[in-house]
Amino acid sequence: MARILSIDYGRKRTGLAVTDSLQLIAGGLATVSTSELFSWLQEYVGREQVERIVIGEPRQPNGEPSENMVRVQQFVNRWRKAMPQIPIEYYDERFTSVLAHQAMLDGGLKKKARQNKALVDEISATIILEDYMRSRRL
Repeated sequence: MARILSIDYGRKRTGLAVTDSLQLIAGGLATVSTSELFSWLQEYVGREQVERIVIGEPRQPNGEPSENMVRVQQFVNRWRKAMPQIPIEYYDERFTSVLAHQAMLDGGLKKKARQNKALVDEISATIILEDYMRSRRL
């Protein structure tokens, strides 16, 4: 079975998470510079079996698209043209950053670690992936 990869796409940094090969467990993978994301992903899917990609759909609390939606759509369109064999789909990412900060607090991370934005992005990608996996089991 192939992995599922999730993306928490940001203007500067992008958090990534991935399932194990049995698609049972989601875990943080990396945080990469958004400018390097496309080539990083191409390299990753060249060495790992990836069934699909789930990308956070940036929406405001009221459901309206956030300012980042245009950039996410551009990335999704580029991916679909270049790698049509690996589907990419949107998944609501509202409140994942808040949940990531809460997870860091619950995990007992010190203030300095909680200020690590790259870690927040990676945890957010993991939360997106966990929620996606949970929704498929229902």
